[in-house]
Amino acid sequence: MTKETVADQLLDRLRAWGVSHVFGYPGDGINGLLGAWSRAGDDPQFIQARHEETAALAAVGHAKFSGHVGVCTATSGPGAIHLLNGLYDAKLDHVPLVAIVGQTDRSAMGGAYQQEVDLHALFKDVASDFLETVTVPEQLPNVLDRAVRTAYARRAPTAVIVPGDVQDLPYTPPRHSHKMVPSSLDSSGWNPVPDDESLARAAALLDRGERVAMLIGQGAAGAAREVEEIADVLGAGVAKALLGKDALSDELPYVTGTIGLLGTRPSYEMMRDCDTLLTVGSNFPYSEFLPPYGQARAVQIDIDPHLVGLRYPYEVNLVGDAADTLRRLLRLLTRKQDRRWQETVIAGNRRWKAVMARRAALSADPVNPEHVAHALDPLLPDDAMITADSGSVANWYARHLTMRRGMRGSLSGTLASMGCAVPYAIGAKFAHPDRPAIALVGDGAMQMNGLAELVTVAKYATEWTDPRLVVAVWNNGDLNQVSWELRALGGTPPFEPSQSLPDVPYADFARSLGMDGIRVVDPDHVEDAWRQALSADGPTVLDFRTDPDVPPIPPHSTWEQMESTLASLAHGGGRRGHVVAQGLKAKAQELLPRHGDGD
Repeated sequence: MTKETVADQLLDRLRAWGVSHVFGYPGDGINGLLGAWSRAGDDPQFIQARHEETAALAAVGHAKFSGHVGVCTATSGPGAIHLLNGLYDAKLDHVPLVAIVGQTDRSAMGGAYQQEVDLHALFKDVASDFLETVTVPEQLPNVLDRAVRTAYARRAPTAVIVPGDVQDLPYTPPRHSHKMVPSSLDSSGWNPVPDDESLARAAALLDRGERVAMLIGQGAAGAAREVEEIADVLGAGVAKALLGKDALSDELPYVTGTIGLLGTRPSYEMMRDCDTLLTVGSNFPYSEFLPPYGQARAVQIDIDPHLVGLRYPYEVNLVGDAADTLRRLLRLLTRKQDRRWQETVIAGNRRWKAVMARRAALSADPVNPEHVAHALDPLLPDDAMITADSGSVANWYARHLTMRRGMRGSLSGTLASMGCAVPYAIGAKFAHPDRPAIALVGDGAMQMNGLAELVTVAKYATEWTDPRLVVAVWNNGDLNQVSWELRALGGTPPFEPSQSLPDVPYADFARSLGMDGIRVVDPDHVEDAWRQALSADGPTVLDFRTDPDVPPIPPHSTWEQMESTLASLAHGGGRRGHVVAQGLKAKAQELLPRHGDGD
């Protein structure tokens, strides 16, 4: 009988932690692990990405949509280096992730050997919560257990480095002797709650408020019922950070949608006019979109004591689980009888939704990008998992898609990394193979790594109970978000050599892989394309030829700011007249008479 190796024990330990999938790419630095996978009958399942970066991003997506730790693996040297972007995505979005990384044999370390990289120096920032190298078999259980447990506890990436020769060593458990560290697998659930005195101070502050605004983030996930009850008691409106878009249903009339540059006008106005702020599970970084300092008194709830008190001068910082803390807070609050503030928020919300509908209906050349997202909104399945890439497509995801109860959605929030949507969707499909996934992608991100990951989609599509994975490409031939930033912030026209993208036949490429592919150049065909993709019996790529000149207007933009942006076009050529027309048309929708807006 073959003796169990360190690599065999590593996979056995992952199974014991409930790990079902590991996303990675092979290399000789993890040959021992690959041999163990073969002996283990591919359990946990090795998911082969096309690149280590997308393997890490897929693991992030799997963790975000499953609620469990994500695991990725890579070989030594370049493979390890390629993991970094995905690991930083996990670090900045507070996602539990474990990276298992190969290294050159111990006998070669320090000898300038091929693919020898100082992995501790490489990972010391991104995996700062836990990073360790296994050098003897007796280390393995403790190191791996601590990596998993720390990833969960700190909601962070951790890394375990295993040299190639160590992977093949016979496994021997730690002995009952000096300087041996035994380990255990179990870890109970824990929900910290603030003390009674702090809760009383928070309740007194909130009771005194007359115009209460709430801001929730991904930390409020699982606390939807409590957030609804608090909003009802306080007569509040609720805005959402982008990572918290799926934490509460947008169908609630007082939910104003997202906040910030990609946010909504009613979220901006609510923060501008409120006198009290309650933030739940959000580390939203842009303080300029919060109430002006001194205008509002504020309370924050966050499970991480290191993150409370940031962004705003909160008077009470409650460290605790969102749902448990809100339940305790509810017992101390008095229901507000005056509902005029909440009614004002609701009216502003109705107006904004009408503005969004009008913007989506505007003509463009050839297809209005807002129309593409707006047409999808009513067609979304109740159990949809939606991923959005970074770039202008994130604006349309944020503003046009109505998250209903049970839907899930995410993007690269704090790192805002391009190229996340397709690997996220792959990770989501392995987390929930019985649910449809929809990836919203710009053509820049699609060319960066999305095309390659379509190969991964084709490879694994038959394994999913619900085979639908829709990749929708906003194909505008432009790195659009940066182009608009150049116009709005720099007052300069886009630099054509850096911004212009080639027109790639995305639908044709999908068909070459055996998937459905549909190219849409007529706005009248947008809805039909969505319907066809959402009823398909396999993955589908939708190539929407959208207009790059439709502006993602920030919610707080004024006519003066619009004039500054348009003035930059005086130095440009080509389509600048069309850009001006599209910008004026879009902004004008906010000023049209409000007939039928319910106000």
